[in-house]
Amino acid sequence: MIFFDIALVVLVLLASISIVWTTLSAGMSPMPSSKKARDAMIQLLESAGEGSGVETGAWPVVDLGSGWGSLIIRLAIKYPKRQIVGYELSFLPWLVTLIIRKLLGLKNLTVYRQDFLKADLSASSLMVCYLFPAGMAALETKLTTEETTGRYLISNNFALPTLTAEKSIHLNDFYRSPVFRYRLG
Repeated sequence: MIFFDIALVVLVLLASISIVWTTLSAGMSPMPSSKKARDAMIQLLESAGEGSGVETGAWPVVDLGSGWGSLIIRLAIKYPKRQIVGYELSFLPWLVTLIIRKLLGLKNLTVYRQDFLKADLSASSLMVCYLFPAGMAALETKLTTEETTGRYLISNNFALPTLTAEKSIHLNDFYRSPVFRYRLG
């Protein structure tokens, strides 16, 4: 019994160190979106215009910082014929998402343990994110240096620094949290 207790403490300690390390290096902890925010993001995704691939399922939905997978798992279930892609740096949330993916048999879900700022997003016409102000600034720099015509970005809570959202929803929560949709290009 003592061995089990020690192993459990060591496992929890390693998991905590992993999350803290990634949080310090990335600048943000893996934070799940609220149910209201997820619902608003899906609503904005579904109402994206012609050419976005929404109507045909032609383009993948890419989550930039997928965290524990709370949004991408729901998207993979809701859209079984659409490819759903997540990028997550933190090991434990990435691993949890992979395990859930396997348990649910979500063959349309791919999760990379990679920095999305270093990834090729050129085929990503539908992107979602829940980042922090500095992360949004870095993302805007990346998106403004790539070909972005006809692409959409849906952001939970944080705006791109210089671009104007084409549509936003304010959640019915304590902070009236915004969810933004940008048409890029």
